[in-house]
Amino acid sequence: MAPALMWLTALMVVPCGLILALGFFRRGLYGGIDYTFTLENFALIVDPLYAGIFLTSARIAGLATLIAVVIGYGAAYAIAAAPRHRQPLLLFLAVLPFWSNYLIRTYAWIVLLNREGLITQGLRMLGYEGEPPSMLYTEGAVITGLVYNYLPFVILACYAPLARLNPELAEASRDLGASAFTTFRRVILPMTVPGIAAGVVFVFVLSIGNFITPALLGGGRFQMMGNLIYAQFLTANDWPFGAAISMVLIAIMMGLLTLQAIAAEKGAGERREGTDG
Repeated sequence: MAPALMWLTALMVVPCGLILALGFFRRGLYGGIDYTFTLENFALIVDPLYAGIFLTSARIAGLATLIAVVIGYGAAYAIAAAPRHRQPLLLFLAVLPFWSNYLIRTYAWIVLLNREGLITQGLRMLGYEGEPPSMLYTEGAVITGLVYNYLPFVILACYAPLARLNPELAEASRDLGASAFTTFRRVILPMTVPGIAAGVVFVFVLSIGNFITPALLGGGRFQMMGNLIYAQFLTANDWPFGAAISMVLIAIMMGLLTLQAIAAEKGAGERREGTDG
């Protein structure tokens, strides 16, 4: 494990430590860093202005996560229920968007959602002659872009536990008189919680720190944490405050990963109990 630990230490632990250290210094008078210890950067995060940006980011990321999990779990369930020889092709189609660049996929939604885009043209072909609907540069466009770009993560995370499920468990549940919904709720869903938790962590963490999608599909109208960090480092030249915000996001990520690990351990225990039973 030594090479892997050295790699993680050099490229993750050390950079995160440097970012954390920057958060305890002041911004210089003309930019740069004034190496004077302070806690003002972390205290500034709870300022109503920045707290509002954080809550907006959490709300948008939460909605995107909820939609992605509902759609992704359904898609993963359908793939796992398909004949075994068709599942590789279906998984290939699910991850096919990853073969193109993230920016290209986001720009494609601009082509679809703008007032002269494909959706508007399709409506006009169907006879709609009114004012084109305003779809681009809205919160819905941002959420749509986040769901589309991160949906494959949820499908893959949920497919793994669904594919490993013993079909005899569902069959035994039905033989004991349980309905299809009860079987899903009390047998299938609890045993796939680790996959759902992994999908939630993937989408929420990547969404709350995203700055490309809000900038392109939101038109800068929706400031999220990723945009705020980007602005602090590259526009305001306030690296200490940008570092403090970054550490808050890393703390959120670590908390979610801890919850995901707990869910995974709980799911493993339930699988062991089901096997012993």
